[in-house]
Amino acid sequence: MTSTTVRTTEQGVELPRIEDPEAVSPVDARALSRLFFDRLRVLEEGTHEYAYARNTLIEMNMSLVHFAARRFGRRDQVEDMIQVGMIGLIKAIDRFDLSRENEFATFAVPYIVGEIKRFFRDSTWAVHVPRRLQEMRVELAKARDTLSARLDREPTVAELAAHLGRTDDEIIDGLIAANGYSTDSLDMPYESGEGAARRSATLADSIGACDPGMELVEDLTSLAPLLAELDERDRTILEMRFGREWTQSEIGDALGISQMHVSRLLNRTLKTLRSGLLAEG
Repeated sequence: MTSTTVRTTEQGVELPRIEDPEAVSPVDARALSRLFFDRLRVLEEGTHEYAYARNTLIEMNMSLVHFAARRFGRRDQVEDMIQVGMIGLIKAIDRFDLSRENEFATFAVPYIVGEIKRFFRDSTWAVHVPRRLQEMRVELAKARDTLSARLDREPTVAELAAHLGRTDDEIIDGLIAANGYSTDSLDMPYESGEGAARRSATLADSIGACDPGMELVEDLTSLAPLLAELDERDRTILEMRFGREWTQSEIGDALGISQMHVSRLLNRTLKTLRSGLLAEG
């Protein structure tokens, strides 16, 4: 175990100084992680000690990411898998609850594997489409091959729908979504205009730019009715934390409650909003 000195935090608790967290063995990392998670619960977010504890947890448990990446057996994409797997590890650290008394590794691996699977699912498509439509693309390809051989021509939408037991609208959605599997380069030559006004350009020159604020508007529109269902204190805490960017301690002082109570209220409120958005989606 690479632990040489002891750190005294602002709250009076102690954390071991680990010079090289990545070199800590999995066995030692398991024991140390419980200690660091225990301290993380009482440290104030945004402090140096909080950052030290969180970053050390990430580095100590990187072996879980490598373990998960090896399970996929794709050596040519190891670096990409590790990068997206780290996202899963960080999510697991931020969401782990030590009071549940389960091992962090057991909790974290599904998050890591989930991020890697999502990476493979999304990266094979040039344009992201819902998973059900991705799966329908395979069904449609098989159905078209079968019916084309039987009919000696391309099948119609109605024939595909009858063969797959789906509605015409579902087949049309699937055919449109299949166009997102591959795309043309934006640098591809493109000619516009006619006659003397004809000029050469690239495909990118003919495409309008996306408004970066549209996604934010959609998110805020979806959140509005969910926020309205919260009680006044929860809305006030959200406004203080994300509107005024106050720390949890500052919020606690303003409301006359502890920082830990603020943390619990925030977690509960964010979980409620997240569940509401997912249910709507």
